[in-house]
Amino acid sequence: MANLEVLPNIGAVVEQQLNEVGITTYEQLKDTGSKQAWLKIKAIDPSACIHRLYALEGAIQGIKKNQLSADIKAELKQFYNSFK
Repeated sequence: MANLEVLPNIGAVVEQQLNEVGITTYEQLKDTGSKQAWLKIKAIDPSACIHRLYALEGAIQGIKKNQLSADIKAELKQFYNSFK
């Protein structure tokens, strides 16, 4: 799957950012993981927020970010807060 924009939560801007950091396929996103992909995006866009992190994880899981489990959201929030 080369067009990341077809994944849940991934719009044109996030797809462009993923491409800029070398992630151009779903497999690359999945292998990189949401946390590392977010860190790569944050390096080029300091405004990358927790919702971007949730969006990336949701895209990997194939669900909308608001459908992530409370445990996953808590884990991602803890990770995010460690970079504030």
